Amino acid sequence: MTDTSTTPPASAAPRTPLAVPDLSLVVLVGATGSGKSTFAARHFKPTETVSSDFCRGLVSDDENDQSASKDAFDVLHYIVGKRLAAGRLTVVDATNVQSDARKQLVALAREHDVLPVAIVLDMPEEVCAERNAARPDRAGLPRRVIQRHQRELRRSLRHLEREGFRRVHVLRGTAAAEAAEVVRERRFNDLRHLTGPFDIIGDIHGCRSELEALLTALGYGLVRDAAGRPVDAVHPEGRTVVFVGDLVDRGPDSPGVLRLAMGMVDAGHALCVPGNHENKLGRYLGGRQVKVAHGLAETIEQLEREDGRDPAFRERVRAFIDSLVSHYVLDGGALVVCHAGLPEKYHGRTSGRVRSHALYGDTTGETDEFGLPVRYPWAEDYRGRAAVVYGHTPTPTATWLNNTICLDTGAVFGGRLTALRWPERELVDVPAEQVWYEPVRPLASEAPGGADGRPLDLADVAGRRVVETRHLGRIAVKEENAAAALEVMSRFAVDPRALVYLPPTMAPCATSKEEGYLEHPAEAFAAYRADGVRQVVCEEKHMGSRAVVLLCRDADAAHERFGTHPGVPGAVYTRTGRPFFDDTAVTARLLERLGRCAEDTGLWEELQTDWLLLDAELMPWSLKAQGLLRSQYAAVGAASGAVLPEVVAALEATAARGVDVTGLLGRQRERAADAAAFTEAYRRYCWTVAGPGDIRLAPFQILAAQGRTLATLPHDEQLALIDRLVAQDPLLHPTRRIVVDTHDEESVAAGTRWWLELTAEGGEGMVVKPLGAYVRTPDGKLVRPGIKCRGREYLRIIYGPEYTRPENLSRLRIRHLGHKRSLALREYALGLEALDRLATGEPLWRVHEAVFAILALESEPVDPRL
Repeated sequence: MTDTSTTPPASAAPRTPLAVPDLSLVVLVGATGSGKSTFAARHFKPTETVSSDFCRGLVSDDENDQSASKDAFDVLHYIVGKRLAAGRLTVVDATNVQSDARKQLVALAREHDVLPVAIVLDMPEEVCAERNAARPDRAGLPRRVIQRHQRELRRSLRHLEREGFRRVHVLRGTAAAEAAEVVRERRFNDLRHLTGPFDIIGDIHGCRSELEALLTALGYGLVRDAAGRPVDAVHPEGRTVVFVGDLVDRGPDSPGVLRLAMGMVDAGHALCVPGNHENKLGRYLGGRQVKVAHGLAETIEQLEREDGRDPAFRERVRAFIDSLVSHYVLDGGALVVCHAGLPEKYHGRTSGRVRSHALYGDTTGETDEFGLPVRYPWAEDYRGRAAVVYGHTPTPTATWLNNTICLDTGAVFGGRLTALRWPERELVDVPAEQVWYEPVRPLASEAPGGADGRPLDLADVAGRRVVETRHLGRIAVKEENAAAALEVMSRFAVDPRALVYLPPTMAPCATSKEEGYLEHPAEAFAAYRADGVRQVVCEEKHMGSRAVVLLCRDADAAHERFGTHPGVPGAVYTRTGRPFFDDTAVTARLLERLGRCAEDTGLWEELQTDWLLLDAELMPWSLKAQGLLRSQYAAVGAASGAVLPEVVAALEATAARGVDVTGLLGRQRERAADAAAFTEAYRRYCWTVAGPGDIRLAPFQILAAQGRTLATLPHDEQLALIDRLVAQDPLLHPTRRIVVDTHDEESVAAGTRWWLELTAEGGEGMVVKPLGAYVRTPDGKLVRPGIKCRGREYLRIIYGPEYTRPENLSRLRIRHLGHKRSLALREYALGLEALDRLATGEPLWRVHEAVFAILALESEPVDPRL
């Protein structure tokens, strides 16, 4: 308790600091008129203070209506709970002189695992009376109310700490209140300002020799004392070790491990959180009664031998253990280190419950066949943004599970001692020298069926969602669109473990003013020129169906990394996530051929990966568009082919008899020619597929590989890699292209001529992309990744046989492209976000958050012809 009753007036004394944790519930205590609201306004933000008077006004329109107090405090407690849940310091401005009122607030603080702090304003009765008299709304307040408050305050003062307040500051008199200055203290577990890099080391359990070997493998230089014992370790690049606890017990040299760990912590080269074994050892060293079991006997014996060489060592160990903090939040909040794991709601919080979970984990209350507690699998349900690194439960190998990883790989049981390099997410381990302690039960992995455990949950995708992206900020998904996406993903999509990316839609170029054209390259070049993009690449647009190809080195690699269908080295799916082929054997054969191409070109070794993600077109278009062909295109072609020739023949016969039908005959001949052109246009993209040999795949971008995203690799480099693949197998179709300088008229003209030649040959058109792939405008806005410019005859398929008629073109030129462009940019940013999350090893549910959002945006209403 801090008592500032002797503080002189503010004008004659320095400020008196009142320490307040930066995440806490501050309860102001004092009689009416003691200056609580004035104190709160001086030291806290308006949004941080929740006033009982204000809440009373909310529910009754009168801040002094005491009959509304119950409802007002219901509102106050609700607001306080919401703020504490959000991790916001909160101040309660009410009299709080009654223990029952404070009891509810202390319970709220405990519920949200924050520290309750009391600031008591103990003012003389006359001061309170004068202040109330000066307020019109309280001028008639009876003196006895102030007197009752002060009596209750006096009874409360000596009990506040016993009630649960972790800090109590008492300000006696106006001078003390004036001299007070609230100082916000960073929580002991809040080390967000430390960004590493870190080397996080799992449970050591007295295995000093293995710890030395691991530190050496990590690049640390050991520092030894005069007796040759290691007392520090220094990394030449300034890396910091973080120990996850359980330094002691069971192994051969717990004092040696402690000496090295304590030396590193003292020198600033390491951080350490306590394990349950340190906690028990600390209680033993403090003279408390503990059960000597689970390896503690070995540590006690080793410490007794140490007493003869260094009598002060035991006390140093006790002080070291007492100083350890339950967990640390590091690297801007991206990393949490603790001993036994920690759900997101406990990150950065301070309470006995948090410490208990960090030390022991959570148990179901059951015991297994070995008599050990069954632990609640909190990591299977973890959905936090921070990576949680912990130990405690020995496993054969360290495995990521929903952005958590257990580094206890049983070194003392003859397994390995493991470290995680952060932020690299690389694992480094060394083998145990021998079995130092026989385990009670065999080591078993915590991960239930793969690195992602149970990766998907309805709550991950249902309802209105806002996805944070690195490239375009917050992107909202409407609830109705999420429902439509859920229908597709749950009923029709490929195995969700392989659904790691969906390509964005693509907006067409601005409507052309050229005679006879709806789309023309001039508008695409002008758009990129306006965005400050000088070099663009024009890529041939294949008339096929967009395909995403997840290609793994072999079926085992696919199953191990993505859990895909046994025997199939990956997946091939459409831009809405549906499998491209109903027959998995066809998929397997296609991927095996593509995998051999990657092997022959050396891409696996060059990119240091066992899998690739490709963006491609799979041809023919008719392969996935049979229903559309029959119901829409073929029907129009057949009807016009059956009717129009007879109409023309009849009109020609009429003209031969001398009847003037010149105008009508000309129009019908034009219609017949347009219909023939329409039929010819769609037939170019259809051929019979009798087997896999009739399929053609045109890859045009490598999106990602193991540990890295390649979507931002310049397109000329991308296509050079693709060309090497294409050269290996006739299954693969090349992508022709030309580079255009948007500021050079001759280069622009050459690009336009190339497009005209492509489309004259019957090609669909081209896609114009910034050569640098990922580009921003001079003012920082994200530039569209591509603009499609479709050929005149191809658009006949889209808009109908007679769309080129002047009257039709005039009407079709009124195209509303804004929504389509916005959609394309949002989906592009989400696609990049999915690839970033995939590359950095984030859990599958995080990748799916972005992928699912793309699928949801696809259900937004937009003209399908654009």
